Amino acid sequence: MGSIEQTFLLQVPSSTENLAMIRDFVASVGEQAGLGEEDVSKLELAVDEACANAIEHAHGNDLTKAVTVRATFDQQSLRIEVVDAGGGFDLGAVPDESLARLTAAGRMGGLGVRVMRALVDEVSYEIVPGEPNRLRLLKHIRR
Repeated sequence: MGSIEQTFLLQVPSSTENLAMIRDFVASVGEQAGLGEEDVSKLELAVDEACANAIEHAHGNDLTKAVTVRATFDQQSLRIEVVDAGGGFDLGAVPDESLARLTAAGRMGGLGVRVMRALVDEVSYEIVPGEPNRLRLLKHIRR
């Protein structure tokens, strides 16, 4: 018997004031999916970083543009998709460097993708001309 997939959707105007609502949404879905407390916290932080980047960099805090967070889970994993209408970026251009090494060296900015990679099991990014950008985060559910 296959597992049933459940999907939840949140769409908010591009304002950092909405990040708390996004974190609450992610925490609720993470708990419902069966993630442990530590994994829920990691996922919240990764999604917060992704959404803050979309709000600030992709949309320039433009309230007329929305950020969409889609959460889908089954027995094995929870997938979060952050959708924005910005110009996009090259995920492959971000080196896979150690977050601890960079922060120990005093690096404070530009760590968002590295933070996400450190907190979730997979990070991917899709840019299709004429379509919204999609950042995908995957967290395996350990039972």
